[in-house]
Formats: sequence, C-alpha cells, structure tokens
Amino acid sequence: MTQHDRNGAAALAFHALFLVFILAPLVVVCLVAFTPDNFLSIPTRHFSLRWFTSLMSDEDFQSALRTSLWLGVSSATVSTALAVPTAMGLARYRFPGRDAINSFLLSPLMIPPVVLGIAFLRLFTLLDMGGSFVSLVACHALLIFPYALRLIMAALAGQADEAERAARSLGAGRWTTFRRVTLPAIVPGVAGGWVLAFINSFDELTATIFVTSPTTITLPVRIYMNMSETVDPSVAAISTLLIGLTLAVMLVLDRIYGLNKVLVGNH
Repeated sequence: MTQHDRNGAAALAFHALFLVFILAPLVVVCLVAFTPDNFLSIPTRHFSLRWFTSLMSDEDFQSALRTSLWLGVSSATVSTALAVPTAMGLARYRFPGRDAINSFLLSPLMIPPVVLGIAFLRLFTLLDMGGSFVSLVACHALLIFPYALRLIMAALAGQADEAERAARSLGAGRWTTFRRVTLPAIVPGVAGGWVLAFINSFDELTATIFVTSPTTITLPVRIYMNMSETVDPSVAAISTLLIGLTLAVMLVLDRIYGLNKVLVGNH
C-alpha cells in the first residue's frame, strides 16, 4: 500500500467518524421520539406514534407552532426585501465606507443574542411595544438579516452586470432592468437567503425569550418551558418533526434551484 493510499484510507475513516459524531445525536433524538414509554428511552420492543399523537392534541404546542411559522415567514420576508436593495448597493457600487457598512450590517452575527435580547427588551419597553408580534418580527428581522444579505451578495457577485448595462443602453429604466434582468438572475440566491433566514428565525430562542409574551410564545420558547418543567419524549417528537421539515424544505429548494446555486450563487 502506498503512502497516498494510507492517507486516503485515513482521511476516509476520519470523515466517516466525523459524520457519525455529528449525526448520531440527531438519530438518537429521532429514535426516542418513537418510544412508547413515559421517559426518554430508545424503543427496544416496538415503535409507537404515541408522542406524535399527543402533540396533535396539545393546544399549547399548536399555538406556538403557528406563532413560529407566521413569525418566520414575516421576518424572513421583511429581511429579504431589505437585503435585496442593500446587497445590490454593496455589490454593484464602490464608495467610501462600503466595507464599514458591510461589517455593520453583518454585526448581528458577532453580537451574542442575549445582548441583543436585552437591548430589544429595553427598546420595545420604551416604545410601549413589549411582547407584541410586531416587536418579535422586528427583532427576528434584524437577527436574520445577515443570512439573507450574504447569500444575495454571493448571487450578485457571481452574476456579471453586462446584461444590466445592455438593458440600460437599450432604454430600459432601473426598475425594468431590475425586474426583467437582475432579479431573475439572482432568484436562487434570494430564495436561499429567504429559506436560511426563515430557518434561523424559526429556531431562534435566546433573544426571543426577552421579547416574547404569554400571547406570542414561539415553538423554541415553548420547548424550553416544557423541558424546564418536565422531560418527556414529546420534546423528541417535536424535534423530529422540525428535522423532517428542514430536510423537506432543503430538498424542495434543491429540486427547484439546486443547492449549489442557492448557497454559492451563479458562476
């Protein structure tokens, strides 16, 4: 066996162990969700849908799920709508302070969510908006804005602007050029940015705890509250449903646009 073969086998084994290390906790959670017992355990005798059925009749979880879905859709739509013109300005133009503005817009990724949560709590209290759905949308839109911005900027960076200049030279206005030329070219990046923003909004917990109220409890907050009171397989069941939902969204996105285009833009 050559040195190259040994290195190749070692690298393959390392990557296989790494995948097992990453995926094993998810597999265990999915298995526990099908246990018939009243405690967290991997089913050894038979599988049961008991805890999934229990979730369907739990109004607290259903209400939290509806809130998280509406919140994710609203905040992802707002952040993506703001990210498109922002990304075009940063990607298509060179001006003093461009890098500083870009870093500032990406700063929510570097600031701990607990710090942002406390800041939002203080702000919305002063504005008498504490606990409202609008305040949650504003909070999440800021937190997930960098994800949409980065993917849309990547799509614009991979798309040459010759077609835009040609459209402008033929008499098309800025809006027509954007609608007929630019937007169709960056749709995969926009769609990927929206989906990534939605997933992060749906999964956000730390900052949400500071902004939420009894009438706007999201699913992650409900799961956290449930785990602080009792530990039963219902948490594993809802986690399994979320894993399945995420995989389904990614598969649909891959079928429509291709994940390589969504994540790195058109080249």
